[in-house]
Amino acid sequence: MFDPRSWGLSNAAINSLGQRLYDFWDRYSDSFQTTTRDTSYYALDYLSAILRMNDERNFTKIGLSAGESPQNIQHFMSNSPWSAQDVLSQVREEISQTPAFATGSALILDESADEKASDKTLGAARQHNGRLGKIEMSQVGTFLAYANSGIWTWIDGELFIPQRWFAPAMTKERARLGVPPDREFSTKIELGWRMIERVKAEGLPFEMVCFDTLYGRSQWLRRQVESAGLTYIADVACNTRVYLTCPQVAVPKAKEGSRGRRVSKGRVVSDEKAVEVRQIAARAERVWRRVRVRASERGEINDYFSALRVWTTDGQQQPLEEWLIMRKDAEGKIYYALSNASEETPLERLAWGKCQRQFIEHSNQEAKSEVGWSELRAQKYLAWEHHLALTILATWFVAQTKLEWREKYKREEELKQELGTSELPALSTANIRELLKAVMPLPQLSVEAATKLVVDRLVNRARSRKSRMKAMDHKHSPV
Repeated sequence: MFDPRSWGLSNAAINSLGQRLYDFWDRYSDSFQTTTRDTSYYALDYLSAILRMNDERNFTKIGLSAGESPQNIQHFMSNSPWSAQDVLSQVREEISQTPAFATGSALILDESADEKASDKTLGAARQHNGRLGKIEMSQVGTFLAYANSGIWTWIDGELFIPQRWFAPAMTKERARLGVPPDREFSTKIELGWRMIERVKAEGLPFEMVCFDTLYGRSQWLRRQVESAGLTYIADVACNTRVYLTCPQVAVPKAKEGSRGRRVSKGRVVSDEKAVEVRQIAARAERVWRRVRVRASERGEINDYFSALRVWTTDGQQQPLEEWLIMRKDAEGKIYYALSNASEETPLERLAWGKCQRQFIEHSNQEAKSEVGWSELRAQKYLAWEHHLALTILATWFVAQTKLEWREKYKREEELKQELGTSELPALSTANIRELLKAVMPLPQLSVEAATKLVVDRLVNRARSRKSRMKAMDHKHSPV
């Protein structure tokens, strides 16, 4: 069981990981060229560093690990005009051309917040931070992940910029941080729909779109997805109200002789009463059936599920007929989702869709812990966009490596019997990174290099002090 070949770990494949990374970058190198310069080698340095370094993946440390000036790395990330969307479009094109992803894929929409020290970073504000579970000074990104058969990767992202940043008083600050002049305030839900539209227009193959509760409770978003001919599974809260029979929605007629303002908005005018989904789940007659969704490293997703047809409405539009999907885990906790899947959809298919969101949790966690997403310390719009593009490149490199190794280097079936398990653990992002670090070890600082680093930092701190003093003198000078 300790023979690497039994686990499909080929010495030749491992030893060629460095060349594989170079070839991977080379396919994208044209995207990092501007009209005046070819800065693609900085992209290779950055991509290689975030995959091999363990922490403090800031511009200075990345530059030093690659033997480049940290100032050059910072300029490449914060000021160079290469297009992040060109990179992401090519990632999605490669995914579209991957035969293994032709069927069985899902899009997963979610957000991720990173704590910030001050409100000087673009998008930073006191807002909900899901990781911390409270309101905190944070920067929030909305992300789209792609999952298929245990392989997952980020494929798109949008920086959420709170509305206060678009006030007239913030005009100069937006310009300083490089916010595009045509960028207007958009909610997280609108940003999510923008990404779904984008990947659909590119022809990315997927069978379902999955949302968490923030996005799932938006009937506007669900209707947008429905009108685009897509299928969704949208998580909703336990107090979400639905109708068990189709309600009638209309603008009430004014009573004869009544005075006052006429009602112009629709409402439910029939006798149907809305009920909370948790009340439906609690009913004694509710039938639950155990569904084995898939095997996983930690066991099996083999929970109890129940589903029935319901109607939802915001009172303004005609009711939307949907599936209410309920999942009861081993501890008895119940989770809820709404779906526009066809009435003939079997429970097994609904259960599969309900459990897809686990993959974006993996994607978010690995982007932060394994690829350094949350370690960005830059303030500008371009820096966020560029960091996103290179982070997604890193997650796609890992996903593509895992997929190709899984198909090419088969594991020995005897391992399952020997280890007493029906499912062997898949290679993780951490595993790929460990192997990459072994074949591409990070350079160690010499005494001369460390001394130069200290001097550079002293010079930069002195220059920063000079700039601050100059700004203070200007601020306090008599008019």
